[in-house]
Amino acid sequence: MSAPEAPPRVLTVAGSDSGGGAGVQADLKTMLALGVHGMSVITAVTAQNSLGVQDAWELPVEAVRAQYRSVVDDIGVQAVKTGMLSSAELVEAVAELISGTDAPAVVDPVGVSKHGDPLLAASALDSVRTKLLPVATVATPNLDEVAQLTGVRVRSADDLRRAAAAVLAFGPRWVLIKGGHLAGDAVDLLTDGDEELVLRAPRHDNRHTHGTGCTLASAIACGLARGRSVPEAVTAAKEYVTGAIAAGFALGAGIGPVDHGWALRRDTP
Repeated sequence: MSAPEAPPRVLTVAGSDSGGGAGVQADLKTMLALGVHGMSVITAVTAQNSLGVQDAWELPVEAVRAQYRSVVDDIGVQAVKTGMLSSAELVEAVAELISGTDAPAVVDPVGVSKHGDPLLAASALDSVRTKLLPVATVATPNLDEVAQLTGVRVRSADDLRRAAAAVLAFGPRWVLIKGGHLAGDAVDLLTDGDEELVLRAPRHDNRHTHGTGCTLASAIACGLARGRSVPEAVTAAKEYVTGAIAAGFALGAGIGPVDHGWALRRDTP
């Protein structure tokens, strides 16, 4: 009897969150929940819990490059997702690796943690703009990251289009501006400069939202790995992360994580 066919493969290139709510841990949980085989390249190790990031240690570029080549050259990938890339050197190395990989890339330009802890050196911002964003199939900045990268400050949903244009100017094929920090419904704007999709979801009264950005970007990568178009992948990912936010639970003394397994447990007594 032959072995079952392997599911689509998605590679996350990101930092490790020891508390399990964000980073590589969130990415792999999302990938399992959405039926793909998740693989990882660790870029940094953080000491992190529900209260914040206490410390972080960046891995050497050669360690990151070796992990990437090990996976891609043998197993192969149908999509790549990037998260925490803390230095210009790391950003540039990962951008070079992605540019040589025949697979869509979802770039989550992580700047700060949920608790406001910096996860990207200021000196790396220009490398994100000039090296990483140009190789992105989809870039998924939140409003703080938009301001960091472009100087555009989004104060209402009317500003989302201007923010998207500013990010697209750096070269990603699509950008998803995440408007979750605005008041009212959670409104995101997806555009490639021509086609435009506004995604709305009700705002859930739940403070336990650690890992939201990592989870959304990973879910988009899962959809792309399955052969969905960017609008289809983003729409499905938004539905998944909205459910995960609604089911987010308390953990520790601070902000708990979204529930990556919410859909798996939906029918479980």
